[in-house]
Amino acid sequence: MDRRDILITAGITVAITIGLMVLSIVTGGYASTGGVPGLAQSSHELDGPILLHLATAAGAAIVGPFILLRQKGDRLHKTLGRIWAALMMITAICSAFIRTPGAGIAGTGFSFIHFFTIWTLINIPIGVWAARTGRVGMHRGIMAGLYIGLLVAGAFTFIPGRMLGNLVFG
Repeated sequence: MDRRDILITAGITVAITIGLMVLSIVTGGYASTGGVPGLAQSSHELDGPILLHLATAAGAAIVGPFILLRQKGDRLHKTLGRIWAALMMITAICSAFIRTPGAGIAGTGFSFIHFFTIWTLINIPIGVWAARTGRVGMHRGIMAGLYIGLLVAGAFTFIPGRMLGNLVFG
């Protein structure tokens, strides 16, 4: 897999993430603090899945550059990579418990961004498998794409009307 293939793989993940976020915004299916009954209205009412999701996503966002910008393949890279993959898996699993009942896709409470949950849960193991079987370019593309997707999804959480947006911007 050459540089072009890596960019394509990462680009697909980014495009999917942006597309899912736009669909979520258009349909209003993501968790917002806009008076939805039972939804946390302040930082004092954040529940376990949201706090764990936030902590692990922030941890993955912080660890990511250290993995991407330093030497590849050594013991530290592998250790940080395992930590990052675990943080991403926990983040994705927690997101399945963050929903707005009665809203979202067909009233399920799940929004289109929850497809990124599935995408992450599928691609982390594939990325690890790719590294272990010597498919370095595939590994690099998947992991870089997921990291960029994490940053894109994270950026959308600061939109006014969303929980973090309201916490940060009032």
